[in-house]
Amino acid sequence: MTLHEQIKSELKEVMKEKNQVKLSVVRGLLSAFTNEAVAKGYKPDQLLSDEETIAVCRRMSKQRQDSISQFKAGGRDDLAESEQAELAYIETYLPKLMGREEIKKIAQAKLVELGNPDRGQASKVIGVLMKDLKGQANGADVKAVVDELLK
Repeated sequence: MTLHEQIKSELKEVMKEKNQVKLSVVRGLLSAFTNEAVAKGYKPDQLLSDEETIAVCRRMSKQRQDSISQFKAGGRDDLAESEQAELAYIETYLPKLMGREEIKKIAQAKLVELGNPDRGQASKVIGVLMKDLKGQANGADVKAVVDELLK
């Protein structure tokens, strides 16, 4: 069963639970999946692959994170809390990201492989690492690790 099918099948269960936050998240994800399918030229009811589904979930997660930071900056903690609750449900569908220590080990090996580049080539190293770690690591964490290693 693909992730899209799993989320689609959870809709009935969530409706029975009467958890409005989770219901809102599931409906929002399904709507985003339909929009993504249409944007890619698929039929609206066609299921997305797991990779496409995760990409949509990541985008929704990023939107929530941006909203949370903006609400907190604007002093609207009540709205930030509701966005945080939605983010928690969205993250249950995302694969676990690597920690900085795991990224650091891979980055060190990649630096040796690339011939120990200097600080000026940090963006090249980050690009190569992000390509290798596609979907497995947060870009900000990769950048921080590379910056730390190339001091």
